[in-house]
Amino acid sequence: MEEKGAENGVPNMAAIWQGFDPVAYLQNEYTPPQADFERKDSHVSWRLGCLHRAFTEGDVSGELLVDIGSGPTLYQVMSGCEAFNKVLLTDFLEVHRQELRAWLQDEGGCSMDWTPYLQHVCKPSAWTEKAARLRQVIMDIVPIDVHSPQPLALDVLPSAGADCLLSCYCLESASPDLAAFTRALGNIGRLLRPGGHLLLIGTLGMSYYNGVPGLKIPTIPVNEAQVCASLKESGYTLIRLEVYTWPQDTSVLIDDSSGEFFVKAIKE
Repeated sequence: MEEKGAENGVPNMAAIWQGFDPVAYLQNEYTPPQADFERKDSHVSWRLGCLHRAFTEGDVSGELLVDIGSGPTLYQVMSGCEAFNKVLLTDFLEVHRQELRAWLQDEGGCSMDWTPYLQHVCKPSAWTEKAARLRQVIMDIVPIDVHSPQPLALDVLPSAGADCLLSCYCLESASPDLAAFTRALGNIGRLLRPGGHLLLIGTLGMSYYNGVPGLKIPTIPVNEAQVCASLKESGYTLIRLEVYTWPQDTSVLIDDSSGEFFVKAIKE
């Protein structure tokens, strides 16, 4: 019964996400006051810091970085674009892929100004070069289904697989239960070469998400131990786990999460 319920839950989750509005999401999540660069302890600064450290430590680099479930956002690959020659963006929703294409084409159709993020991850005077580099290395923006044993079309990746997978706030938001979350980790692992790295950011203890007005999305309230167990079961070796806890004076209105996690792991 549990397996059947999980199978029914995946299409239900897919149907819920069809009502997602990327423009409202970007406005609510990635502009002030939710995105506060002035506070050193803000979650935006924390996640960008985690990614910057991971991509500049020297062991996470190569030919191809694949971003799993990019959404309509680009902040997550801004540091990685210097460590890889090619970056592949992916998302389940066409509206998200359209938003990414609008930025990539640089013709004024993008809903979000990513300049503050670009300035945060590099010297303020160098943000235009960072944007140019990012546009240069993005090889494509393609559909993905993390709940499929073959998440990407067969001709998208080289046979050897990607050198690194990156995924932020995707798996726990797209899975109906912990078992599906774990299977999704295994599914995307098939895209990664042996010895390749996985960088994973997600929420802790979040059972719902109100990222856009009028749409309440159920999510998996995972904890650190469950994330570590799912990684191990899916064939990854944990290198580092970092946890961010919401400051006491922070008002989180869009979900019931207790914080966020960052994982650096390697495929066995």
